[in-house]
Amino acid sequence: MRGLAAVMQGRRIRHAETMREGLRWPFPKGLAARLTGAEVLSFRRRAKFMLMRIEGGTSVLIHLGMSGRMVARGSAYVAARQGPQGAISDARGHNAPPELHEHLVMTLDDGTRIGFVDPRRFGCVDLVPTAAEDAHRLLVGIGPEPLDDAFTPAVLGAALTGKQTPIKAALLDQKIVAGLGNIYVAEALYRAGISPLRLAGTVAGARSVRLVPAIKAVLTESIEAGGSSLRDYVRADGEIGIFQENFAVYGRAGQPCPDCPGLPGCGGVQQITQSGRSSFFCPKTQR
Repeated sequence: MRGLAAVMQGRRIRHAETMREGLRWPFPKGLAARLTGAEVLSFRRRAKFMLMRIEGGTSVLIHLGMSGRMVARGSAYVAARQGPQGAISDARGHNAPPELHEHLVMTLDDGTRIGFVDPRRFGCVDLVPTAAEDAHRLLVGIGPEPLDDAFTPAVLGAALTGKQTPIKAALLDQKIVAGLGNIYVAEALYRAGISPLRLAGTVAGARSVRLVPAIKAVLTESIEAGGSSLRDYVRADGEIGIFQENFAVYGRAGQPCPDCPGLPGCGGVQQITQSGRSSFFCPKTQR
């Protein structure tokens, strides 16, 4: 979202075009027409959704799904795609052949081309009145934002009280806290010294005091590193994120735990499956 805001905010969408009827769900009727000519006013994120506010009181709700990415290419890229017969005759880019798996293209007034690429088509795009963003069916009931000041150990502890599910599953529940994914839950639990197998209801109190700062730190560091690029994910400028270089446990099964390598009883990072998702943790330091 920050990458898109840097190139789109304050600019006008000169042309928009859809390459298919939809992704996970059909595109809203008239999507391309509504985007064409509109000025991009601002951006907001809610959980794993981006909300691009455009003039006229409308927000474009975007979710990248499992493999989606939005990539911005500058006017030099558009010019380079002009063939000898002038395939992009007006330099706006909307006549350029789409990239592979590119399903929505927006060309800005400065020539920048924004493409929504989604090979598996689990992403989505919708239109919602800006004044009613939080009433959208995909946003209703989502929990607090983990980076907000209002997300405190007391708030998390209250949400976990009485829950008999593992803390790993509870943190992935968007009604408990918004936007946490599998990687960041694993890393936050490691930093807080909490086993992913521990019952969520037992995390209130001292453990939540450790867990909330760990969640905030992991997310902040990942954002600063441009995210984690394991397979498909790239930033808006097309470059990969580098937070995967800082993983303590995720994807490190069988490797030494960073906090107790070589110590007696440390068998290294272990991998288990919880609710169909991989969990990575150190059983010696995470209890």
